[in-house]
Amino acid sequence: MTTNYLPITGLPAGGVSPSVIVCGDPERADRIAARLADSVLLSHKREYRAHLGRYGDASITVCSHGIGAPGAAVAFEELIAAGARRIIRVGTCGGLQPDIQPGCLVVATAAVQNTGYGREVTPDGYPAVAALDLTYQLGKVVDETGPANGLASRRGIVLTRDAFYAGVAAPAAPDYQEMSRANVLAVEMECSALFLVGGLRNVATAAILVTDGNVLETRESMDSYSPRNEVVQRAIDVAALCALETLKNIA
Repeated sequence: MTTNYLPITGLPAGGVSPSVIVCGDPERADRIAARLADSVLLSHKREYRAHLGRYGDASITVCSHGIGAPGAAVAFEELIAAGARRIIRVGTCGGLQPDIQPGCLVVATAAVQNTGYGREVTPDGYPAVAALDLTYQLGKVVDETGPANGLASRRGIVLTRDAFYAGVAAPAAPDYQEMSRANVLAVEMECSALFLVGGLRNVATAAILVTDGNVLETRESMDSYSPRNEVVQRAIDVAALCALETLKNIA
């Protein structure tokens, strides 16, 4: 029997489990997949590396999506086309509140859209919102697992933007101080795409993010950005555990 493969990711059609964890970094996908039993490499094209295995009784796919909304949306679309029905993103973010420091776990309930991708695929005003039930289940696990590992956690709105490095002043650039006053918790680059694709395709989506710096403290510099430090890396492992436990509980 001939297997059909999705054109960009190389995922086998029908070969992806209903439960999926996504992350930006292919190395992080490997790290999460190492927790799975009987893990096999499903595909690896461009920045998209996917594994399939078992966690408890749950069959789980882990796939990297790279950086930024448009490329990540390709992964989300093709994962869904290949069989995904619930997707949790495990990522990193920059804090937008003074008390959100490196290692804090942020469960994103919705995302402020500041991406070109969102403007191309949805009407003005279409909300980028995580799935209520999946986010609730994820939040319950975080409430137990975070404190048990000495980690603070928050739940709320994040900002998704396109640019990682600062340019010159431009009307489309978000004002971090303004976002902070609006009680936006953190900034990252893919959640709105995930939530939009989930809404468009009727697939449950959620996200847990690890703070790797606070952008209010250093504005547009990279001085607070420290994704490789021990606190952040340990928190990423805890975030991955929360995602795995959530999907195991609802499988």
